Amino acid sequence: MKSIIPDPDYYYWILQLKQKFRQTQIKAAVQVNSELLKFYWELGADIIEKQEKTRWGSKFLNQLSSDLIEAFPEVQGFSLRNIIYIRQWYLFYNQPNIIVQQVVAQLPVWEIEQLFRIPWGHNITIISKCKTILEAQYYISNTLSHGWSRTVLLHQIESGLYHRDGKAISNFSKTLPAPQSDLAQQTLKDPYVFDFFTMSSDFNERELESKLIGHITKFLLELGAGFAYMGNQVPIRVGNRDFSTDLLFYQTRLHCYVIVELKKAEFEPEHVGKLNFYIKAIDEQYRQNNDEPTIGLLLCKSKDKVVAEYSLSDINKPMGISEYHLTNILPEELKSSLPTIEQIEAEFRDSLKQKGKSSKRK
Repeated sequence: MKSIIPDPDYYYWILQLKQKFRQTQIKAAVQVNSELLKFYWELGADIIEKQEKTRWGSKFLNQLSSDLIEAFPEVQGFSLRNIIYIRQWYLFYNQPNIIVQQVVAQLPVWEIEQLFRIPWGHNITIISKCKTILEAQYYISNTLSHGWSRTVLLHQIESGLYHRDGKAISNFSKTLPAPQSDLAQQTLKDPYVFDFFTMSSDFNERELESKLIGHITKFLLELGAGFAYMGNQVPIRVGNRDFSTDLLFYQTRLHCYVIVELKKAEFEPEHVGKLNFYIKAIDEQYRQNNDEPTIGLLLCKSKDKVVAEYSLSDINKPMGISEYHLTNILPEELKSSLPTIEQIEAEFRDSLKQKGKSSKRK
């Protein structure tokens, strides 16, 4: 493509870019993602500077894209669309108002190197979906910590994980030592979003439990990192009576059992008493010497925040209270389209088999 920008400074800059990118290609053989993204970052900074200081016109990005594609036809990252993304990516983390917010809030300095440690597609997803630098930093850190794929990252952003993480009402600060209480609080969300299956409009707690088990892999993803599924309707015998918990997990980061009790309706104070009883029983019958105290989590359709906090105020066992949201509710006339119990059980068995195969491969 013949240049439409006659300025010799532009020609000289393009030569520098070509030389710089050739050097980057050599380094990329060893560190593909990191070195390429560093080049993108510097290119984004250059683009902003050139647009501010030169008069190369509105077709500048088109010309830049064309020249780089001509010089490096084997590279797919210089399309006009990607050049625009590179510019947006740099701008997202360099907006004056965001920097001011950070200074006012006395937040830690943004570690820009983190951006170069996740794939380019992840970076585009984050700047396209996140509204603030703090939200973006949250998803970048979690991507690095948990190895999220782009699909998982997108799901977490669209489900609003940043705004839900660590928001559950709990009594952890009073019932657990400081390091454990902080980590436990960060582990719980409010609300939990179960948008991976359909439910009838008049579902009951056992149906909800069955659905969660039937989609145990996605349920564990929503619970968060470190949750290991131990079973449902776990038997507990106290005195001459038999009881059972809805769902039982082991939290590998907290090193403790977590009981999850499901309630179809709004939170009621008596729910706390029953969960307190279950926590005591699990501590007595399942907890080992090296385990931390068992934690309980009540998942309710809705809750009154004041009532929930009041109910936990004098409870000595650690527990949290959160809401859950079902986003795919079916009307009664479509209930027949739901999977059967046999289908759910088959899905659960297949899921466990796949997990078993994965463990053996490891």
